[in-house]
Parts: sequence; C-alpha cells; structure tokens
Amino acid sequence: MAPIIKTEGLTHLYSPGTPFERIAIENIDFEAVKGEFIGIIGHTGSGKSTFIQHLNGLLKPTGGRVLFDGEDIWSSKEKTHGVRFKVGLVFQYPEYQLFEETVYKDIAFGPKNMKLTEAEIDARVREAANFVGIGEDLLEKSPFDLSGGQKRRVAIAGVIAMRPDVLILDEPTAGLDPEGSEEILANIKEYHRSMGSTVLLVTHSMEEVARTVDRLVVFSGGHIVMSGTPHEIFSRSEELEKIKLDVPEVTKVIARLREMGLDIPASIYTVEQAKAALMELKGGRANA
Repeated sequence: MAPIIKTEGLTHLYSPGTPFERIAIENIDFEAVKGEFIGIIGHTGSGKSTFIQHLNGLLKPTGGRVLFDGEDIWSSKEKTHGVRFKVGLVFQYPEYQLFEETVYKDIAFGPKNMKLTEAEIDARVREAANFVGIGEDLLEKSPFDLSGGQKRRVAIAGVIAMRPDVLILDEPTAGLDPEGSEEILANIKEYHRSMGSTVLLVTHSMEEVARTVDRLVVFSGGHIVMSGTPHEIFSRSEELEKIKLDVPEVTKVIARLREMGLDIPASIYTVEQAKAALMELKGGRANA
C-alpha cells in the first residue's frame, strides 16, 4: 500500500547561518499508510514536535521533502494550503487556542474555512462533537465556561470536523487526570476506528502508546532510532534507557514477578495483558 504521508531526508535547522544554528531533525525518512495508528515517543528535545509540524506545512524543511499522496506539499502555495485541511494537527494544550463565542462556532471554524455549505458545516460540527463526547446541550455555551477536559474535547473536535485524512495529536492527555485521559484516548480510538484515518499520537506516556497504537516510532537526537510494534520496541528496554526513555510500569512489575519465579511471559506491556497472564497462571495452578 502506498504511503499517505511520507518524508524523505527531512531536515530542519533553527536559526541557520547564525551563531545559534541548531539541528532539530536530520535526514528523517518516515512513512505512514492509510489507517495506521502510530505512536511517536522521545525525550524532550528529541525532535518529535519539530517533525510533526512539518507534516502539515507549519514548518518548511531546510532539507528534504514532505509528500502527501505522493506529492510534495511545498510544490505550490495551493498544495501547502490544501494539506492543512487534510493533515490535522492538535497542539499540546489546544484549549488555549479556543476563541469563539460558542462551542459550536469554535468547532465550525475549520469547516467554514473549507468553504463548505451551512448544511455540511452543521453536519460536521455535530459529528465531531459526538466523537469527542460533547453533548448538544453544550454547543451554544461559551467554551470558556467549560471544564478543562471539556475544552480539550472541543479543541480536538475543531480539528476532527475537517475530517482530516491524517490526524496528529501532540500530547492530547497532558495535564488531565487518569479518567479524563482514558476518555480522550477512547474518543481518539473511536474516531480512528470509524473514519479509517491515519492517526499519529505524540506522547510521553509509555502506558498510553502500549495499549493504543499499532506501531511505535522513537526519536532521539533529531533522528528516528527505532520503529516497530510496541512489543518489538519495549523488548529493547536497555536501549530505551540509554536514550532516557522507559518501558511501561506494568512491564517492570512483570519482570520482577519473573525474577521471583512466576512463569509469566516477558512480552507483557499492558495492564490487560498482565491481568490475562495472571488469571491464566492462577487457573493453571488451580487445575494442577
């Protein structure tokens, strides 16, 4: 399957030609196909945020190319403008970007810029609000009267309402309590399942990506240093530690239980997997 989005030798310098010149990312080759759910992880300063801002043309490459459906997004002004509707980017703490009088108008902002009819805009606003769990009773309220979690949902809905082919979320659960985080992730997974869009999730939470994504891409020092399934990546715990990353906490617990003599598979990285393994072990002992 041809990639929906791809980078070739993508490089970005900050403050080029000055004493403050710094390489943010260098020679990044990346591709994602339609329908993939990809996690992007890396320590602060690893280049992941700079990378995602190139995928919808917010940053222009210093070197290399970004391709959407096989075409360079910087080949013309029209391509660059158009890709911003097809590749939706939700920034960290997106609720700080809310500005309209009502929730409805905030969600409708993107579709209006797409020159859709009023009927199409209305359908998309209500569809997006439903995806993120915003009830119709909230649509005419001011977004500034909502809770922090509700504001986050409205901001995500504003991007979803454009029905992007690629949805990118930068730390969408940052600052939320565990319940709020779970709800936001469930909303994102439902959108992915229903729409078949490609989703890129940037996060510091190993637990989030372990139970959510199909593939993990690991950044360090401005480069992609690993790519694979969560199982493949979390099996390389020593390498992750060297670049200041970690495996999920449940994987550490399982490792300790194995050291204590319990016959549990080492390839466990979610709470659900751990629960199933322990129940199987308990059942096996009961039948022995």
